[in-house]
Amino acid sequence: MTTDYVIFLGRETLTTAIFILAPVLGSALLVGLAIAIFQAITSIHEMTLTFIPKIAVVGLVLLILMPWILNMIMDFVQEVYSQIPLMVE
Repeated sequence: MTTDYVIFLGRETLTTAIFILAPVLGSALLVGLAIAIFQAITSIHEMTLTFIPKIAVVGLVLLILMPWILNMIMDFVQEVYSQIPLMVE
């Protein structure tokens, strides 16, 4: 196993993780921003008002995107496992 391959594997791992997490974090960010604007307009500062919708949206996004997420993870793991014979050399 060369250092170039280790760097490549680390880069691919981070890229896959970013692709998987971006929709979930983006949806939580957008909901948080919308609720913050709503709270600023109405002067309601209730912590549960921000927490519950974020959890609901993140859960919904995970439920909708779960087949895609699992497919990306399986493709990545299959790629890594197929490279194991090359790492031994």
